[in-house]
Amino acid sequence: MKNIKIWNDSPSDKQVREIADSFREGEIVILPTDSVYALSCDALNPKAINELCRIKGLNPEKNELSIICADMSMAAEYAVIDNPGYKLLKDYTPGAFTMIFKAARTLPKAFKGRKAVGIRIPDNLTAREVAKELGHPILCTSIEFNDDDHAREPELIAEHYEPDGIGLFVDGGDGGNEFTTVLDCSDSSNPFLIRQGKGLLD
Repeated sequence: MKNIKIWNDSPSDKQVREIADSFREGEIVILPTDSVYALSCDALNPKAINELCRIKGLNPEKNELSIICADMSMAAEYAVIDNPGYKLLKDYTPGAFTMIFKAARTLPKAFKGRKAVGIRIPDNLTAREVAKELGHPILCTSIEFNDDDHAREPELIAEHYEPDGIGLFVDGGDGGNEFTTVLDCSDSSNPFLIRQGKGLLD
């Protein structure tokens, strides 16, 4: 497993390119976010998505899948977002929220048949800059952990996933142990709170 250390969530241009190249090569990447570290891959690479789901034990046809976007403009390419939805994104992102919107027809094959997609625009510059460099979203799902130490400490996270053939670990320092707040925004004029997490609503 390769390792890239990011200090103070301030990646260099070279680091951003190296991480994006790992995604382009189909690797599974452990990426820091503003909540829990995430298992991630190129959202447009079906083979990589299947491998990520194998590692996490997910069924790509049944489990909810979320994507990290660089900004609202990228999110709008893959989700149907109306004016109230844009206001929600503007008010609460970048931030620790997963907002579920109706899926756009442009979603990749791995999302075929899905009516909704979780949108993440995290308050983490590294994740957003890599998505920007990649030019499209990053599929993400939280790492698994049994205790706070295995959620927070990069060394323990890397050790846990070493046998799974992860291509790259992006060490952004201590991780979090709180998941994102999940909002169902499919009716964005009346968003529904599915899970209260780190993100706080006004």
